[in-house]
Order: sequence, then structure tokens, then C-alpha cells
Amino acid sequence: MDKRERNDIFRVLDEETLKNSKKDVRSRSFLFPKRILWTAGQVENSQRLLEKEEMQISLAAHKPCILKNEKGEKASILLDYGIEIHGGISLLAWLDSTKRGAKVRVRFGESAAEAMSELGGKTNATNDHARRDLVVEVGMMSMNPIGETGFRFVRIDLLEPEAVLVIKSICAVMVYKDVPYRGSFSCSDPLLNRIWDVGAYTVHLNMQEYIWDGIKRDRLVWVGDMHPEVTTIKAVFGEDDAVEKSLDFIRKETPLPGWMNNMASYSMWYVIILHDWFFYTGKKEFLEKQKDYLKGVADLLSAHIDEKGQDTVKEGRFLDWPSEGKKKIVDAGVQAIHIWAAESLKEIFEILGEKDRAAQCEEDLKRLRSYETDPEDYKQAAALLVMVGAKDAKETNEKLLKTGGAKGMSTFMGYYILTARAMAGDYEGCLEAIREYWGGMLSLGATTFWEDFDVDWMKDAARIDELPKEGQIDVHGAYGRFCYKGYRHSLCHGWASGVTPWLSENVLGVKILEPGCKKIKVEPHLGDLEWAKGTYPTPYGEITVSHVKQADGSIETTVDAPEEIEVL
Repeated sequence: MDKRERNDIFRVLDEETLKNSKKDVRSRSFLFPKRILWTAGQVENSQRLLEKEEMQISLAAHKPCILKNEKGEKASILLDYGIEIHGGISLLAWLDSTKRGAKVRVRFGESAAEAMSELGGKTNATNDHARRDLVVEVGMMSMNPIGETGFRFVRIDLLEPEAVLVIKSICAVMVYKDVPYRGSFSCSDPLLNRIWDVGAYTVHLNMQEYIWDGIKRDRLVWVGDMHPEVTTIKAVFGEDDAVEKSLDFIRKETPLPGWMNNMASYSMWYVIILHDWFFYTGKKEFLEKQKDYLKGVADLLSAHIDEKGQDTVKEGRFLDWPSEGKKKIVDAGVQAIHIWAAESLKEIFEILGEKDRAAQCEEDLKRLRSYETDPEDYKQAAALLVMVGAKDAKETNEKLLKTGGAKGMSTFMGYYILTARAMAGDYEGCLEAIREYWGGMLSLGATTFWEDFDVDWMKDAARIDELPKEGQIDVHGAYGRFCYKGYRHSLCHGWASGVTPWLSENVLGVKILEPGCKKIKVEPHLGDLEWAKGTYPTPYGEITVSHVKQADGSIETTVDAPEEIEVL
């Protein structure tokens, strides 16, 4: 198309500039603070900041919020926007007394306590991945975009002695991908409804141009972490281009014989995601695009099986954080992931007509399955072994998975633990664990699900939306291990969302039986629920299901599906 035929802003660019331009696929919305959590020093008319304002500065100041430094005391304010978001703030200022731009310190926090913290120290507040603690200059008649990170809380400090700053508004600028929620879930338990929604929202915040794992820390394409996220995307948003963009990106960033994200287990997860995404979309052409790379991955994995059938990869034997450093448990979990990847590769090569490749994968599977592993008392490794058929579901559930309820759960591995328990028929036990584990985060004020969580953290813990009082534990600053100690811990992590698709797949009972969702099965498991209803997106449109428990315990089910889909 001739440039002059365009009807958008790009028609005025020269050809070279146009060629090198790239449009941001994301949208922006403005949110105003819900609460003033704390002030110090001279802060006048702070409630003005809670009012919805036009996002345009003007000449005349009308009932402004004023920060005034006097007698060596700094003016400070802590704002709560009510929900975790990805983005920054826009600070609109009428006047500053310095005439050159008043120095202002801005601190973002996923918890109220994080927004009050200093960098470093015992609580490990950081500025890596995305700057959340910075100093800016704010001048008169200005509209100042500041920061881009994950946050709910913002602390503003006026820094210079005797300075005065006259403010119109400090709104949050939410940066997000504007896509519809095609999937839905509702049941007789409001807590489960809230959990489904929060899991969906957690992934939505991480669906930027690519799929990230965290919006404050881990703004990266971690391909292993993507598996729970992609499973959530299928149940909530349906087919989204961020999935394929992310898979293409990580493939291009990882020349063979390298391991994705420098972790062998993540190259295994890449294969599993490709298989599952094809099974959902039915897009064989996307598999064809990956074929040569998949052959290289298959050769790598095949070369890392010893004569006993044990997986022998050395680089990046990562399972999840709670199991990190526990060799025997990690070995069991990675063995299971390798089996799953080999199964996925076998099916992919069969679909692509690569018979010799599929036969090699079948041989690898025989070798891998011949090796016995011991997950000890770790639920995540045991659950994966159940899912790949290496452990009996009912026996493993009785001996390990159901014991202690939500104790031993893992945010990353939550979906797999619940799935293994469902394979044993323990649906009521799953619902109780969901209420205790994901509901535990909500009871502490979470509006998105966290990188890690242990139900023992709830003892004497302050809510993250309040400043800890004497005798209360700052759950964000006090806990966390490995790379996520203290405030470096991400409180919006996409891998924690697996509870959302689990509810859709097991309570609503929607299971895909053929590639492209051409055949699906609807088999609800209400457990202690009286009813459940919702939608599940497919390439042909949404499936709508409704289940009502009858007086005799039977379930009355109605299903409305696109005509292209066969429903069993």
C-alpha cells in the first residue's frame, strides 16, 4: 500500500522511519487512589487525590493537595490504588517552589510495607528488572509520567528543605493488553469465584506484548513458567498471539544445543507447551514452523538418558523453588517432565509425518519409564509422576498428596498437584486445598497470586494492604528464599494461576479430546458445591455449560457449543 493511502499517524513518516517503527499493542487506563494509608510532615488536603480528575493540567489551582517541607521535616504520603496493576503513575503538579523542578522520591510497592522500604538491607528491596524506587524532578504546570513496574502502593516524598509542591492528582497509569475474558466461572462458593477471577487477572497483567512471569520482577519470557500461564490463557482468553510470539522469541533466543533459559527442564516445558497449544488451536502450520528446532531438542534429550533409563541433564535441573537443592526430589520431578516431553514429541512427530523421529521418541519413553524414582514427601514431584503414569494416582494421593491439606503446595506446581489429586477422584479434597492455599493469599490482602506461598506464613501475618502493627509479621519482607528473598519476592506471578484452568477443566468439567477443540467432553465434578456454570473459549466460539446438583446427588447438565464441536 502506498504510504499516502494510509489513514493513520504513520502516513506522515518517511519510508525509513516507517520501516523501523513498531506499534505498542498495549492500552492504558487511569486509576485514582482508593485510600491514603499514611502521611508524614505537612500534607494538606490529601483527600483531594482520591477524586477523579481530568488528566490535564491547568493554570489555576483548585483546592490542591500541598506537600510542604518545614523545619527539617519532609512531607510524605502513601497511596493505595486498591488493586495490583502493571504500569506507573502520572503526577500532575500546578506549582513547585524551587522554580526549577522539585526533587521527589517515588517508591512503588506490591505491598504497603514494600513501598515504605529502603533499597537493600535485610528486607532485600531492589531496583532490578524494573525500577521501583527513583528520584525525579517535578516542575510547575507539569504532567509527569513516572515508572513502569508492578505495584498497588506508591509513596511520595518531597526531598528538598523548605520546598513546596502543589499537586492536582497522582493517578496510576495501567498498561495492559486489552483483550476480552471469553472464559468465565461461577459457582455456589463466592470464594472459589474470587480465586478463579484473581488467577485470570494475574495472567492478564503478565500478557504484555510477550508473556512474562512477573510484572515487577521476572519481566522475562520464562518458558517453563509459561505452561501454567498458557493453560490459563486457554481457559480465559482463548487463542492469543502473545503465546506464539513468546514461543518464537525464546526459540530464536536459544540456538541449539543451548537449553532454554539455560535450563534443560525448560526446553522440556517448551515441547510440552507446543504440544498443548497445537491440541487447543489445531494449527498444524505453527508446529511445522518449529519442526527443525524440535528435531534438535529431541536429539538433545535423547542423548541425556543413560543405560538405566535415568535422565542425565546437568544444566538447569529446576523443578520449583520449594524443592530447590533437594537432589533426589528434583531428580524425580525432572524425570517426570522428561517423560512428558518425550510423549509430547512423539505425538508431534506423528502429526508431522516424521515416523522415524516418533519411533525414536517411543524408544526413549521405554527407557525413561524403566527407571524408578522416589519423590519422597514432596507433592510436586509425586504429582508429575502421577500425571505421566509413573505412579498410581489413588495410592499416591492417599499416602502423600492429600496429607496436610494445603501444606506442601507450590504456586508453580499447584495445577499439577490438583490435577493428580483429581485423577484419584479427590475433588472435594482439591476444593478444600484451593480454599486454604489460594484463599490464604486473598485473606492476606492479595489481589494477584504470588511467586511462592506457604500456608504457615499466615501465622501472625499482617495483611499486605496495611502497615504491620507491633507483633505482626510483614509477610512480604520477612519471607522468601533463593532469588526471591524479602521484597524481591514477586506478588504477581503468572505461574501461580493454575487454579483457574483447573476449576474450568474439573468443576465445569471441560476437557479437550481432539486437536482444535473439535471434540470435547463435559464431565463436571461439583464436590461440595450446589451448582456451577461458565464458559470455555474455543477456536469456534465459547462453550457454555451449567451444572445443578439434584436432591438425589445427580447433576443436571446443560451444554451449548458451536456446531463445529462434538460434545460427549
